[in-house]
Amino acid sequence: MSDFSPASGLAPWQRTAAGAGLLASDGTIAATIFAEMSALASRTGAINLGQGFPDEDGPVEVLEAARQAIADGVNQYPPGTGMPVLREAIAAHQRRWYGIELDPATEVLVTAGATEALAATLLAFVDTGDEVVTFEPYYDAYAAIIARAGGVHRTVPLRWSRELGAAWRPDHDELRAAVTDRTRVILVNSPHNPTGAVLDTETLSLIVELAERHDALIVTDEVYEHLTFGAAHTPIATLPGARPRTISISSAGKTFSTTGWKIGWVTAPAELVTAVLAVKQYLTYVNGAPFQPAIATGLGLPDAVFADAAAALSAKRDLLASGLAAAGFAVSLPEAGYFVIADAAPLGYSDGAALCRELPGLVGVVGVPVAAFVHPDRQSAYSSLVRFAFCKRREVLEEAAARLAGLSAG
Repeated sequence: MSDFSPASGLAPWQRTAAGAGLLASDGTIAATIFAEMSALASRTGAINLGQGFPDEDGPVEVLEAARQAIADGVNQYPPGTGMPVLREAIAAHQRRWYGIELDPATEVLVTAGATEALAATLLAFVDTGDEVVTFEPYYDAYAAIIARAGGVHRTVPLRWSRELGAAWRPDHDELRAAVTDRTRVILVNSPHNPTGAVLDTETLSLIVELAERHDALIVTDEVYEHLTFGAAHTPIATLPGARPRTISISSAGKTFSTTGWKIGWVTAPAELVTAVLAVKQYLTYVNGAPFQPAIATGLGLPDAVFADAAAALSAKRDLLASGLAAAGFAVSLPEAGYFVIADAAPLGYSDGAALCRELPGLVGVVGVPVAAFVHPDRQSAYSSLVRFAFCKRREVLEEAAARLAGLSAG
């Protein structure tokens, strides 16, 4: 368990960059690891398995609904809370999949993707000195937003066994120690980026218990909720005692392969949604008018569409994981999401960041070091790990696996 306080004497923008680990000692700002690796892929012609976006379109029904909305003139500002058709579809989705009953008029808020939802939520509730607990590794935006809000970021590590191939899990005693009366928010990302972990009910129940004991809010990031591979996703809001203090966040980008549309949402009790809206309305105000009815169409598609998307992604996971294992990596098989984590230590590489910068020249593939998702003080425990995206076409993954084989051959 570690805590990372916002640096004193910094301007707000510098504090934000520092929170994300992008502020150099001379005050300059580094590019994000995603920008750096994507630029490297473009410059070298390497296969880009660094950034998590699909290279195939989603369901035709969703795409056609967006085209129709544009043709029908749905091109101006939508309501500030989101179009009723989408808010109603989100409420119906929560009822259909999880048995959660929501009032679409007061308990659903449409946002510019999940990242805006996270930003608005943390800025709404986190004040200077408030503590926010996340698991580590973590989506890099968490640290940046917490720092911008003036909060203190406390982390609980997720660990896996390379020998046993066990799933990533937190130590419950470390989690108990991290949550105190100073904790304002417990931020839970499950299914998890970058590890692909789906947190078990025992861990989720402990989070609820700790939130109740210390009067903390629970904020959930569930953008991979439909992309699980045999491990059941349990929204924490469905657990006893959780709903009154839980703000659930998700989005359409991952489920429907529409990451560029940036349609996300918040669901929570009305008073919590109102607080988030008070901030969100001065960020983007509104977004994506023709995409909102299109995502409403997507959320109403048959169960088979969701199951087929997960099955197709699972097959791609297995393809890339097999290629990485054949290349000599130790592989952590994800339970969900877009990414597989591979340990380069068996290949003799202890520095995953250095390897990622060398990979395009060595074999023509780009990955991202897992250390980019970890506070600098904790990176040594994750230094040899690399994240690869498998949300790509099969032929791309087959070629990447063949290229990676050159590591063991060389």
